[in-house]
Amino acid sequence: MCGFAGFVGRVGTRESELAILGRMARALLRRGPDEEGLWLDPDGFVGLAHRRLSVVGLGPEGRQPMRSASGRWLIVYNGEIYNFQVLRDELAKAGAGFRGTSDTEVLLAAIEAWGIDGAVSRSVGMFAFALWDTQKKVLHLVRDRFGEKPLYCGWQGDSFLFGSDLAALREHPRFDGDVDREALSLLVRYNYVPAPLSIHRGLGKLEAGTRLELQFRDGRWTEKRLIYWSAIDTAGRSTAAPFVGSAAEATEIAHRLLRDAIKGQMLAEVPLGAFLSGGIDSTAVVALMQSLSERPVRSFTIGFENPDYDESSYAAAVAAHLGTSHRTCLLGADESLALIPRLAEYYSEPFADASQVPTALVSRIAREEVTVALSGDGGDEVFGGYNRYVWVERLWRRTAMLPLAARVRLSRVLLRTSPASWDAGLGTITGLRQPGEKLHKFAGMLGAATPRELHERLTTFWHAGNPVLGSGHSVAPRPAEDRLWWSPRSMTEAMMLVDTVNYLPDDILVKIDRAAMGVSLETRAPFLDHRLFEFLWSLPLAFSIGPRGGKQILRDILDRYVPRKLVERPKSGFALPIHDWLRGPLRDWGESLLDEARLHREGYFDAGIVRQAWDEHLSGRRNRQYELWSILMFQSWQEAWQR
Repeated sequence: MCGFAGFVGRVGTRESELAILGRMARALLRRGPDEEGLWLDPDGFVGLAHRRLSVVGLGPEGRQPMRSASGRWLIVYNGEIYNFQVLRDELAKAGAGFRGTSDTEVLLAAIEAWGIDGAVSRSVGMFAFALWDTQKKVLHLVRDRFGEKPLYCGWQGDSFLFGSDLAALREHPRFDGDVDREALSLLVRYNYVPAPLSIHRGLGKLEAGTRLELQFRDGRWTEKRLIYWSAIDTAGRSTAAPFVGSAAEATEIAHRLLRDAIKGQMLAEVPLGAFLSGGIDSTAVVALMQSLSERPVRSFTIGFENPDYDESSYAAAVAAHLGTSHRTCLLGADESLALIPRLAEYYSEPFADASQVPTALVSRIAREEVTVALSGDGGDEVFGGYNRYVWVERLWRRTAMLPLAARVRLSRVLLRTSPASWDAGLGTITGLRQPGEKLHKFAGMLGAATPRELHERLTTFWHAGNPVLGSGHSVAPRPAEDRLWWSPRSMTEAMMLVDTVNYLPDDILVKIDRAAMGVSLETRAPFLDHRLFEFLWSLPLAFSIGPRGGKQILRDILDRYVPRKLVERPKSGFALPIHDWLRGPLRDWGESLLDEARLHREGYFDAGIVRQAWDEHLSGRRNRQYELWSILMFQSWQEAWQR
């Protein structure tokens, strides 16, 4: 795992450009604490900077920027090619020679032998890289299939900037820094900035499975983007060639594919471990890791002193059964509260999934013992694990029987009563926690006119009254998914694919990458092996979402390793009492960021809408933590980065 950055376009003397590259590299220190490398094209076309976190190929032969054997290609690369040894053997048989043992060198040799698309199609892994063709004067930017590794790029004036983190791009003198209000509007709607946008105007994220070519021709630069892999298209091809065996046979194949993926991802020349929450996903990963290891796997979880939010006992029980070398770190509220104002140090683009807090904390604990950690990220999208996959389609069929006008009227009636009032009337009757919030969420769903709108309402915030001033959009432009909602696919399948191409890369993978890289920890996600994904989409949906709920196949695999009683419990994820903290120990922090005079002065938000939400939350009439968190994270980000 590493970080890289660079630019195209002259901005001064060779000495000043090398100094710029040095500053860009130093901004990536956390992503690559072990070594720095700089390269500036003699013709002044392009500059490359790299920071290295040594994991495989630890010797000096793995330094970057790295030049290919022929001298034609230069690369800066972030990620891991898990099957690089297989590719290396194949290339060696064809006559390729190697100086060291890094996967970067193998990737370069593969590009020379098979071309960029050929090399990428044969590579199993996570990666983002910039590749300079010295002969044709073409810059290639490539991002992995699911978007595990970040890659920002775009024109700032007459310079094209690119890199693993916005922090590096800010060190270039052409960097503008204007906030894109459309991106900000989408941040408060989704709690993240969706690709291809970034928070800065003119800069964006290269989308997953995409390759960009920037070529110098006839005195100017021309840009072309190519999609080399698409989750939607891949799922379509797999569905068109359905698996014809039984559920038991499918489980056996999925087990083998997952085991192979984990075996490949356990390759490292540094200490390796895994996150273990005690849920199905992380337990499956750790169970297979332990079955493949001759020594106890190092596993890590965090717990909280507040018993209402502590699930560390579940992870400890799983670890004891599997025989891992397990570490639990119990945290008080003080540790979390101290981290929250500093989250912008990890996230150079504003990000507002509140589970970023425990993710950052467990990453910090793991980094004290290991350099690489495997995680269960992607399991919900790939195996069908989110609760909405189980019940939303059934609910839609029933509610859609009512005319839309009737549903809208019923929704308005339910929303007239505050959640607090519903809690007082329904709490003792239903036994549910915060029934009023759940009823308000249901009321919001009633007003959806289409399945797509229903999914949008389920996965977003600030449905009405978006508080961002001067923005013209409230829904992300996502043409790639349009055809999903009008295809023969079921609503559940459409939701799974939409989450795979949107929520997974822009929320889940951003959260883990930035939190882990903030402490120089490499994370790997075995569920995102594209071969496993391709196979699972050839199966009937009933194989994944069955009588036991979602993840049917993964549950059946896990039954071979862990007693069902250790993992079968309601899904909760990393939860923190953010709503209570905002009314208590975080109140002064929130008040300073949401000060009415400050909001008016900065001009990004409608102060009246924001203050109303803040007052509703403080009073206890509504739980507005999810809407407010995105604004608080943006305000905190401004303080850290908008110098």
